[in-house]
Amino acid sequence: MPEAPGLAPETLRLGVSQTLAWASSYYLPATLAEPMARSLGIGVPSVFAAFSGALLVAALVGPAAGRAIDRRGGRQVLMLSNGVFALGLVTLALAQGAASLIVAWALVGTAMGMGLYEAAFASLVRSRGPGARAAITQVTLIAGFASTIGWPLTSWLASEWDWRTAVLVWAALHLLLGLPLNAGLRGPSPPGAPSASEPAVASRATPDAPVARHVAITLALAFAISAFIGTSMAAHLPALLKAAGADTGLAVLAAAMLGPAQVAARLMEAVLQRHGSAITVARVAVALHPLGALALMALGPVAAIPFALLHGAGNGLMTIVMGALPLAVFGSQGYGERQGWLMAPARMAQAVAPWAFAGLMAPWGLNALVVTAVGGLVMLAMFSSMPVPKPTGSESAPQPQRST
Repeated sequence: MPEAPGLAPETLRLGVSQTLAWASSYYLPATLAEPMARSLGIGVPSVFAAFSGALLVAALVGPAAGRAIDRRGGRQVLMLSNGVFALGLVTLALAQGAASLIVAWALVGTAMGMGLYEAAFASLVRSRGPGARAAITQVTLIAGFASTIGWPLTSWLASEWDWRTAVLVWAALHLLLGLPLNAGLRGPSPPGAPSASEPAVASRATPDAPVARHVAITLALAFAISAFIGTSMAAHLPALLKAAGADTGLAVLAAAMLGPAQVAARLMEAVLQRHGSAITVARVAVALHPLGALALMALGPVAAIPFALLHGAGNGLMTIVMGALPLAVFGSQGYGERQGWLMAPARMAQAVAPWAFAGLMAPWGLNALVVTAVGGLVMLAMFSSMPVPKPTGSESAPQPQRST
């Protein structure tokens, strides 16, 4: 039977657990890097270097975690990620120097490789098959508030107690909230069988080997460019807006628009996805950052908020594209492991982006946006020329009616 309109319990569970996973890992350094550095007697760059190491570890772990989800479903892997998150965060809270900090972030990176979006999307595809696109969008809608919740909560805990207490609270939440949520996920459907919540659809035909390789390389490179742009903006947006002439208040206000813009774009995608393929969404998503960059470089501070809205919307849509486009092209068979390999370059790009873009801003200031704008145009060219097989599966099959 088709799934009832609204959020399914599985989608809600994954959305909340993903909010916790992102808030307690990817968004920690922005608020805790300075107090960590002071407490451990090291420089702030050393903290971010350890975090970059975590992203590299996540890139290495991702394919193996995806392969495990392909075989056994997502429940066990995601539950294990909660345990590793808790262990890594406790180790981080007990860190006494650079060496223990590196070990702690390596553990957190291991958990990130098996517990962030790639694993959640693979779990949905494993349980729902080719019809997982709507659920992927819904999960990103909920988890899009990870920074909105995580940054204030982490800051409050650190100010009321200290950074170690804040980290321990996140560790406890993984055991008390995240673990039970993931434990309640349903088991996977047998390989090749339609799930209980989706109509039976034909599996997408796998592209010919040369075409498949070309598409896979294109996706991996495009996702890496997107990750570089997104991480660069997350790390440097206020400074970039100030370089454009915005005062501190306007820069902070514009930066605060990122989260709402991401969620609004994902909500729009959820409403309109029946009328547009994943590749169409990808083309729209990658065009938005160059448009915003051009406006900011041409108009200065008056375009600060429009730039943040356009970049945020594109970044929000790309999160969905990274999960939905490989599913649309290659189908659900082997999705988890393939997704791990496709996203490995993106994790590496995230690791180097803050330093690389800072190096561009030092001599060029606002004109550093030329590099990211060109990156967006390169992605647009990639997606416009990428050979995509005609839909033979979920995108062309009748879909259950959903309320809008």
